[in-house]
Amino acid sequence: MIDAILNHIQLNGLLGFIGGYLFGAIPFGLVLCVAFGYGDIRKIGSGNIGATNVLRTGNKKLAALTVLLDSSKGFIAVLVAAALLDKHAMFGAALGAIVGHNFPVWLKFKGGKGVATTLGTFLALSWPVGLACCATWLITAVISRISSLSALLALGAAPFFVAWFGDPKQLYLVTLISALGWMRHRANIERLMKGEEPKITLKKKSEPK
Repeated sequence: MIDAILNHIQLNGLLGFIGGYLFGAIPFGLVLCVAFGYGDIRKIGSGNIGATNVLRTGNKKLAALTVLLDSSKGFIAVLVAAALLDKHAMFGAALGAIVGHNFPVWLKFKGGKGVATTLGTFLALSWPVGLACCATWLITAVISRISSLSALLALGAAPFFVAWFGDPKQLYLVTLISALGWMRHRANIERLMKGEEPKITLKKKSEPK
């Protein structure tokens, strides 16, 4: 009986992870930039497929749409897994969506840093925690105008928000996700320490073709 339950948990978690990964691996930033005539976003600015780099095209609406779609990958993946299976699948889907965005098979495993997707998963797992992380990102971005610093503070604060007013059962998952986000920002951390991290800019780098 116990073995059957453990197998069920493992299977649902794996199914959730696979589903989340496939959804998370959709490179919306790249697709939108190509569709709107900006070409391959990987050849612009930092080469990242996320919204911060999309903003470097100068198209604020396109960057906002990228944020919305990237965050929806984590949000929808978690809710669908929870509705169709159980919380184990939900946790698997949360991690899978972020891993899919960061390491998409369609782009030879070279994706983004998963900030928007991570915030989407946090909103789905616990909306108070998600909103607190989003507020942390926004306030830091307004004050510092540095996207990576905003992301690092929001990710770093997430486990504390969970411990404070979230579900304690999610603490290990959220801590793991936050640690992954910090790892993806290693180069940004080095530049921040040197005072060389670029600020958010609306200056247009590329014209539609």
